[in-house]
Amino acid sequence: MPKIHAIIFDLYGTLYDVHSVSQACEQAYPGHGESIARLWRQTQMDYTWLRSLMERYADFDTVTEDALRFTCAKLGLPLLAGTVRQLSDQYLRLDPHPETPATLRRLRDAGVPMLIASNGSRHTINQVVANSGLKWAFGQFVSVDEVEVFKPHRKIYLLAEQRAGYPRENILYVSANGWDASAASLFGFPVCWVNRDGGPLEELGASPAVIVPDLAAMADWLLALH
Repeated sequence: MPKIHAIIFDLYGTLYDVHSVSQACEQAYPGHGESIARLWRQTQMDYTWLRSLMERYADFDTVTEDALRFTCAKLGLPLLAGTVRQLSDQYLRLDPHPETPATLRRLRDAGVPMLIASNGSRHTINQVVANSGLKWAFGQFVSVDEVEVFKPHRKIYLLAEQRAGYPRENILYVSANGWDASAASLFGFPVCWVNRDGGPLEELGASPAVIVPDLAAMADWLLALH
C-alpha cells in the first residue's frame, strides 16, 4: 500500500444507514415500513444509473421523490403529496451507523484529511451531515451536481481526486456499496470496501485493497499501516 494522505468517504450506506428511513415509513404505512425502505433505496439507485445512461440528469432530491412515488405505486399504497415531502425529508435525517462518529474522531485525531463524495446534491449532503452533528470531521463535500452525472461515472471520482489534492494512489476511497467500490478501484484509488452484510462483491473486474465489516475495522487497518 502506498502512503495514504486523505480519505474519501461515500455517504449513503457507508457513513449513514439508508434503511433508518424505515421507521418513518412504518409510521406512514403500518406494516410496510421495511419493504418501502428497501424498494425505495433500490429504485433510487436504479434511477441514478438510468438517468446517467439517458443523459437526463436530475438532482438527488428529485430522484429520491420519484423513487418513492414508484415504490408506493409498486406496493399498491396511496401516496399523498404531503407524504412525499414528509418521507423524502427523512433522507436528510439519516442515522449514522453506530461506529461512524467514533471512527471519524479517531481519524481526525490522527490528522487524516477526510472528504465526502456522494450522489447527493450539495444541499442534501450538507443537511445530512449537519443534522447528525458530524460536519467537524470533513474538509469538503463533493457532489455529483458539479458534473451532472451519477456514480459510478468516473467524472465524480476525478473531481474528488482533484478536490483532495493528492494523486489517486495516495487517497483511500471508502464505500459500503460494492459497485461503488469496484468503480473507484478501476479509477485507481486504493479502496476499502465496508462489507456490512457479508455478501459477495459484484463481478465488475475490480477488487478492493481491503474488505472490512465496518468503519471501525477500516480505521484499525489504516492506522496500523501508518
